[in-house]
Amino acid sequence: MRITRTLPVALLAALALTACGGDDDGGSAAESDTIRVGALAVPAGDMLKFVAEELAPAEGLTVEFVEFSDYNTPNPAVVDGDVDANLFQNTTFMETFNEAAGEELVSVGEVYLPRMGLYSGDYASLDELPDGASIAIPNDPTNEGRALKLLAAHGLIEVTDEPITIADITSNPRNIEFVEIENATLPRAVEDQDAAIVTAAFALPAGLGEDKMILAEESDSEYYNVLSTTPELADDPRIATLYELLTSDEMADFLAEQYQGVIIPVD
Repeated sequence: MRITRTLPVALLAALALTACGGDDDGGSAAESDTIRVGALAVPAGDMLKFVAEELAPAEGLTVEFVEFSDYNTPNPAVVDGDVDANLFQNTTFMETFNEAAGEELVSVGEVYLPRMGLYSGDYASLDELPDGASIAIPNDPTNEGRALKLLAAHGLIEVTDEPITIADITSNPRNIEFVEIENATLPRAVEDQDAAIVTAAFALPAGLGEDKMILAEESDSEYYNVLSTTPELADDPRIATLYELLTSDEMADFLAEQYQGVIIPVD
């Protein structure tokens, strides 16, 4: 795929609007060559900016990145039509939202794995963690269960088949004290607690690197983030083009250069 540089995204969006004649009713979403996508700043925001500037223009697509700072607002934004799609969540998180909100968001496909890792400012391995150590974990059902599975996979605890909260821990031989806190505050907990499990979306902006990472998910994880949209837009050509660009070889190279393995592209 040929990569070219183009005008800034905001200017392209303005030109696209002018080309459409600025109709009051705006036409249907499918009549536009512009797509608005919600995401957190890192890594999905960086990915969308790369697509917008380097890949999308050659495909006749204008990509507008709409930034969110938490996990609670991107899905309602898609439902309300403020954005056409979002890129921040795994399928389990999306299905949990759908069930709770009575919505029907769909996944277009997996895009990347933001590796969840256990970080510590004091200890370099699980063996060094003392009995009774405090570990901060996410307090939302999807990521808390994901964190517990990660720790169980490394033998620190035992859990039920599908853990959701610490109530699903069936064995805790080292008497680990779990502290459930909101995702965005977990990077600070790396210093406040003996260790903390942090997703890449918050670890990267906080400057957490491999020097403080005790363990992390590998490429066989089930928690790849997906491009999500409404059923009405699932077959939209703009969505299909965006997904193709997000999973291209150019994107895989970009992720490898920018994040050195912390973000894993889908095969």
